[in-house]
Amino acid sequence: MNTPACTLLDTAIGRCGIAWGPHGIRAFQLPEPDDEATLHRMFRRGGPLPQAEPPAHVAHVIGRVQALLDGAPVDLRDVVLDQSGLPEFNRRVYAITREILAGQTRTYGDIAAELGDLSLARAVGQALGANPHAVIMPCHRVLAARGASGGFSAGGGVSTKLRILLIERAQIGAQPGLF
Repeated sequence: MNTPACTLLDTAIGRCGIAWGPHGIRAFQLPEPDDEATLHRMFRRGGPLPQAEPPAHVAHVIGRVQALLDGAPVDLRDVVLDQSGLPEFNRRVYAITREILAGQTRTYGDIAAELGDLSLARAVGQALGANPHAVIMPCHRVLAARGASGGFSAGGGVSTKLRILLIERAQIGAQPGLF
């Protein structure tokens, strides 16, 4: 995928960041209060990168993420993610979570059950809180028990999670909509 670098991009929910490298997308960061904070948060894993014009394949991913955040039913499961250095447990959680399509949700308990141990629900939440590929690896689609929103570590917290789910037309709990 080229030399590691990053760029900022405008989306319907604000200015996001994306980083790439030879093994895929290294990080996707949801908006923080300003560009500097967005970049700083994105660099928590792997350190700072130079800003650059994205190569064509990364620009294509950017366009697809922008379309998703505009409300289009985009499937990002084919985007190559660089998961080097991530704990094996997190990778297992992410593999399950990536199969949740736009408009769908699952609970931390659902993912723990698929891992074979319901007692792992809290660990699933911690793994999702450390997700370096927000939106592309859709941690926002994972809810607490009975469809409650649960936590969200991105800027804006749970309100950002609910906003993305609203854009994706997802249902939380037994409610026909989010608001």
